[in-house]
Amino acid sequence: MEFKENSTSKGKYEVTQEERRETWTGRLDFFLSSVGYAVGIGNIWRFPYLCYKNGGGSFLIPYITFMILGALPMFLLEYSVGQFSSNGPISVWKICPLMKGLGYAMVTVSAIFCIYFNVMMGYVLYFLYHSLSSVLPWSTCDNKWNTEFCYISQTSNTSTSNISSISGNITGDLKMSSSEEFWRYNVLQITSGIEDMGKIRLELLLCLFIFWFIVFLCLCKGIKVSGKIVYVTAIFPYIVLLIFLVRVVTLPGAMDGILFYVVPQWDKLLSTKVWGEAALQIFFSTSMGWGGLLTFASYNKLHDNMYRNAMIVPAVNCGTSIFAGFITFSILGFMALNKGTTVDKVLNQGPGLVFITYPEAISSFPISPFWAILFFLMLFTIGIDTQFGTMETVLSALTDEFPKLFRRRKVFLTGAICIIEFILGIPFVMQGGIYALQIVDWYCALFSVMLVCILENIIIGWIYGANRFYEDIELMIGRKPCIWWSICWKFITPVILAMMLVFNMTQITPVSYGTYQYPQWAIAVGWIIGMLSVIPIPIYMVIDLWNANGTVLQRIKQRSNPAPNWGPANMDSTVYAQSLPKQDTFSPHYTTNSTENQTMLKDIMNGNSRHQDDDYEDRNLFGMRKITYWEKYGVKRFPYRGRRTFTSLLYQSLDGGMIISNDVYGLTISQFEQMYKACLERRKTQ
Repeated sequence: MEFKENSTSKGKYEVTQEERRETWTGRLDFFLSSVGYAVGIGNIWRFPYLCYKNGGGSFLIPYITFMILGALPMFLLEYSVGQFSSNGPISVWKICPLMKGLGYAMVTVSAIFCIYFNVMMGYVLYFLYHSLSSVLPWSTCDNKWNTEFCYISQTSNTSTSNISSISGNITGDLKMSSSEEFWRYNVLQITSGIEDMGKIRLELLLCLFIFWFIVFLCLCKGIKVSGKIVYVTAIFPYIVLLIFLVRVVTLPGAMDGILFYVVPQWDKLLSTKVWGEAALQIFFSTSMGWGGLLTFASYNKLHDNMYRNAMIVPAVNCGTSIFAGFITFSILGFMALNKGTTVDKVLNQGPGLVFITYPEAISSFPISPFWAILFFLMLFTIGIDTQFGTMETVLSALTDEFPKLFRRRKVFLTGAICIIEFILGIPFVMQGGIYALQIVDWYCALFSVMLVCILENIIIGWIYGANRFYEDIELMIGRKPCIWWSICWKFITPVILAMMLVFNMTQITPVSYGTYQYPQWAIAVGWIIGMLSVIPIPIYMVIDLWNANGTVLQRIKQRSNPAPNWGPANMDSTVYAQSLPKQDTFSPHYTTNSTENQTMLKDIMNGNSRHQDDDYEDRNLFGMRKITYWEKYGVKRFPYRGRRTFTSLLYQSLDGGMIISNDVYGLTISQFEQMYKACLERRKTQ
């Protein structure tokens, strides 16, 4: 059936192919995009450090536990909501209009993340460019940026000897590896602090521009293009990781590093900090609450099996972290042997592991440029997948919320956002930009994403109702999930997330970079950045309640129910209505003395085409929303199982009388006439 929609009150137009919302061309597109988005650089640079710090192999116990209790329920929740509604992270909150601010929070935090994450991808491109040489520049100390404190780590000839080539007779506190000097004095050309931002690093600016241009080319034509690109970008990292694993496990000292990684320290399990950090790692590494999971699922067809993907993708994420840990600690064991020290002395976290430790180890490999190219290509593909999901969150939010403005201008919108975010990223590629980047990374998602996830569970579990949500899932996949997920959404997952939020807030310390301590004004700026993604939630609630009618409690109750146009957008609503249980019960619900509304209903009863035509959309029925329901197509995208159903809205105009029950669905014009007459008769007998 082909539907027509109004563009204005003056006429109608057909919905063109360009205006229709995209869907994945294949199920594997969605799966690979989800894996690429969920598996990020943090799986490589943060998980190994946390595993070492928190008891080695024993850390996997709380890590897997929180994957089951936290990640799996959240994936199923976000995938189901997104697929059912076929809406982006803002429009999807028609399920609970009062909490639409959650969508704006997701978009805000994703937009901020895009800015500084692409700067780090610029670093990757810079390293990749310098890998295209016969001798890696960070493997020597005779470059123009090197100091007299530079030293080179060299591979030993035997497994028992350790050789360090150190320039000059200097103390251990002053010496710096050639890879660290390359990072600090060539890549960053770092200043003394954020008070001195220095000049723009033109090389990094060019790398940043190139990466943004690549993102634009991949996303400007929508998911039909990016969904095919992930066949390379999502699979390639695993090929490289497998090649690296085969290579590094044969290095001298690799087994020492692996044992350091996997041997459990059971006493660590008694520490609440270990459990807290495991929960935080699984939370942030799977990208829950950022909007990307929901966005990707919204491009699915209604009956795709998102339940299966919700179980597989978090498991792949967890397995990738564990797998990458073997590679990381094999390399660290090799480095520790070369330096004559222990693994913990050569271990860095975050960018230090990716841009200092890994390059230093790779420079000791035979044919080191080849391995460097592979490594940074892997980081590039991982980063581009992450950026696909984050940018698509922003783009889909805008195109779904303002379809007539942006859906036919996707290329323009994508280009505009890329340009704006590129400009906002320029301060981060200045000589002191790393200090600014550290602030944003430290505070960006400090607690906003956890708060979003907590509220998502409350909305689905309690406000919308888990049982109701089960019926929606059954409509999509043909069966209801087991009761376990309902228990998680109502109790287990929100409690765990709340504990994580408290833990994170109690563990937070003022931002720092190495030994550098930030001034108070910089810390204040960080907190402001962290609040930018939180304030949309209460602000939108206040505005929404202000525009509603009734007492405060009535307004909250009214705006907590699904909007009249909530439902499966990819399905003929008449068919959808027939799949729901029908009840013919009458009950008093709401009355109004609006003569105009009574007149409208009588006109409809008498066959007045002015009110039966599609142009009826241009009238705001009862001041609540525009309706386009009947005539040729019967009921189109009407609400269901809520207190403000289609029929409730119609019958509430009966002056002082009864209106139809909340649970009547799928009325055609003929059914409407019958119910209208029945309601009038019911009132006469009272």
